[in-house]
Amino acid sequence: MKIIKREITGPVISKLKPGKVVIITGARRTGKTFMLKEIIKETGKQYLLLNGEDFNTSLLLSRRSVENYRQITGSKEFLFIDEAQKIPDIGNILKLMVDELPNLKILATGSSAFDLGNLTGEPLTGRKHSFSLFPLSERECWQYESIVDRPDTIKPRLVFGNYPELINMKDASEKKDYLNDLVSSYLLKDILAYENIRHSGKIFNLLRLLAYQVGNEVSYNELGKSLSLSKNTVEKYLDLLSRVFIVFKVEGFSRNLRKEVTKSPKWYFYDNGIRNALIASFNSVDLRNDTGQLWENYMISERIKYQHYRGYYANSFFWRTYDRQEIDWIEEREGMINGFEFKWSDTKVRVPAAWHKTYPGAGYKVITRTNYAEWLT
Repeated sequence: MKIIKREITGPVISKLKPGKVVIITGARRTGKTFMLKEIIKETGKQYLLLNGEDFNTSLLLSRRSVENYRQITGSKEFLFIDEAQKIPDIGNILKLMVDELPNLKILATGSSAFDLGNLTGEPLTGRKHSFSLFPLSERECWQYESIVDRPDTIKPRLVFGNYPELINMKDASEKKDYLNDLVSSYLLKDILAYENIRHSGKIFNLLRLLAYQVGNEVSYNELGKSLSLSKNTVEKYLDLLSRVFIVFKVEGFSRNLRKEVTKSPKWYFYDNGIRNALIASFNSVDLRNDTGQLWENYMISERIKYQHYRGYYANSFFWRTYDRQEIDWIEEREGMINGFEFKWSDTKVRVPAAWHKTYPGAGYKVITRTNYAEWLT
């Protein structure tokens, strides 16, 4: 069985200090519980592990008094809470512990950003360090792959994605079953419990429409017409989908050049496997007509992981003009602008004339399967 050490393990452990709570959020099945247990092994200290899905945990913590929490934690140095968002009023509970138990180091995990984020946001202002855990990154996959094998091993990831449990599955049909079950049973579990949303079918259809439009600008009005939903409802659902780490939005870049397109955003999936499960397409990259879309989605989602795990702070956009000159990915950082185009093949690509003319000092690079590793390191 392959065991992957997650990239944020070290940074998380370094932030485990008295007076702060470390919070890890992410989509279901991305490995938060497994990572939590690995952190427990690495710290090697006395600890208390609680499961927020266990009713007894909620009961244990419901009496909000310093003495109660002091008795519960005793002489333990660490308190770990898995699925913390299931515990009522968890934000205020953690605040009291942080303020009154000065030697305790606390780590809490949660399956969705809006659950744990909203519950801990205000009470823990200035008292927390937040991390997101995504499906496996390319860099994490390289732990068990040789550099010689990368041109072949990346191909199935473009199709099946990077959910951790997939790495120990050799059979394609097993991977398909896993992803289909993930989509049907877990993908929208948090959303459907939120404000009693009734139109689960509409949300699935919205995701399918986004899956076909990866790499293209998205019109909320057109999505609404296709789904018989208002523009506001479409935006609400997309906001929820982004908060549970299924999709994310990229806006258009502009410095007020009239010809630049900025009104309609693009939407990408955090994981290619989820995208392909939604459209029921698991053919290999050599047999598909959307390989360019898969490559673009994969590279951008990998860059998101890289930025987050490495603390690489940049404003990210796409760029396009009304006469269809475009660049897939723009990063604005420390006064510098760099453009990146994603191509599965090594065909030569020229810098768009309007880009070169409007932003003469900006960088430009084509990311292909022969040089992508450098871009992610």
